[in-house]
Amino acid sequence: MATSLKIDEMLKDRVQHLASQRRRSSHWIMLEAIRQYVEREEARERFKQEALASWVAYQETGRHLTGREVGNWLDTWGTRDERAVPECRE
Repeated sequence: MATSLKIDEMLKDRVQHLASQRRRSSHWIMLEAIRQYVEREEARERFKQEALASWVAYQETGRHLTGREVGNWLDTWGTRDERAVPECRE
């Protein structure tokens, strides 16, 4: 799909300079920038939706872990004493 994109001269020059330094085309630099932006924003949206779903689940069930419980559990990751996920409380 062909798409037209209008950018100011300063940004155009920056893209061309970076493309030259990376031995890539300006087209590749712009596509990569758009791809990374879209992936980052999609991940943010997934995180937001998961947080909202967790909030709804908490409101419905009251089940939760405290920040301290989670922190203590995470502190064991990658150690010989790595613990299982703590049980949620009501």
